[in-house]
Amino acid sequence: MYNATKGLILPTTIIGSLPRPSWFTENIGSNTFLRSMMNSRYREQYTDAVAVHLTDQEAVGLDICTDGDAHYDEEVGGQSWTSYPLYHMEGFDKANPQAAIMRTGGVAFPMGHILHDYLEARVMPKIVGPIGRGDLQYTAMWKTAQRMTSKPVKFGTITPELLAAAVDDKYYKDPVERVMALSNAINEELNELADAGCPIIQLEEPQIHMIPARGNVFGKLDMKAMVDVFNNTTKGLGDKTEVWCHTCWGNPSQQRMFKEIQSYEPSLEFLNQVDADVLTFESCSSAMQDIPAIGKIITEKKIAIGMIDHHSLQIEKPEDIATRIKDTLKHIPAERLILSSDCGMGREGMSRRHARYKMSALVQGANIVKRELGLPEATSLASDGRYSLVPTE
Repeated sequence: MYNATKGLILPTTIIGSLPRPSWFTENIGSNTFLRSMMNSRYREQYTDAVAVHLTDQEAVGLDICTDGDAHYDEEVGGQSWTSYPLYHMEGFDKANPQAAIMRTGGVAFPMGHILHDYLEARVMPKIVGPIGRGDLQYTAMWKTAQRMTSKPVKFGTITPELLAAAVDDKYYKDPVERVMALSNAINEELNELADAGCPIIQLEEPQIHMIPARGNVFGKLDMKAMVDVFNNTTKGLGDKTEVWCHTCWGNPSQQRMFKEIQSYEPSLEFLNQVDADVLTFESCSSAMQDIPAIGKIITEKKIAIGMIDHHSLQIEKPEDIATRIKDTLKHIPAERLILSSDCGMGREGMSRRHARYKMSALVQGANIVKRELGLPEATSLASDGRYSLVPTE
């Protein structure tokens, strides 16, 4: 159901995470979110961090905001994206976490590589009983952000198959049963979030496109079965909110996970079958190679294309972004095109200042194209020359 992007032409957004402010030293840990918010120091730091993220997004002129994933703790490689649900759902032995088996499908990171730290930091609880939604408390997190801005706040969460691949399982005999138990629990949580009024719910990283890239590390779950997992996880959401399916090629510590550039083309037929209103694609960092195929195969859903690279600290030029947008419009109509970052910018490797100016460049590039097409431009205080501190003649 299109609500947040209804009527918007070439809207801008980011995928989700933003760099955590250096002064944000408090962590949720194994506490619930609401219990943490009882602590005056945590509450102050958390709400200030969310406010900073929202102010930056509003100042540059983004149309759709996120809370910057401020609810995640500061962990190596952005590990909290994976660990938060596992430490807050039912069925896990949270008192005795262990270094987790990483089912990588042949993607190896030996000692001496930065991502070996990421693997060592995967200290996860084992499954010891039936999985339930527990105390994820996504609705409270979204409300905390949405009440600070009139712009729609998109809320994202990891997919069940990635959680299933990160843990040891002492309860379920079948890996498919484990994945579906996680899917059912997350679905229950997301339906509560949608019922509360969240305008966009984003499922992050269904592994459909990863299977051709690194083989099937999920047992019987091939690409078609992964579509079924996604659709089970989003069951009931389509009539309540706008559902986004985010895909990328990995992003711990802002690092690339593959030596070679990967292609979405083998998986597009299956991605087209997910119950989502919007599909997002990491595109800038792969030289926009898949845009023609995406435009040819994805003909009904809206499509969010990454126009800024989350791996690089180099700030994109607005003119280059405008060129990417115009090239993309040759294959995807403006009414179905959303402009985004490739992935999140808060997985440990980027400063707040870099992220802010990447977002600013995205909006400036979009405004160049909107100006040429006669469309209303976004107001961007961050790039308004009237507020420059540099004297002009």
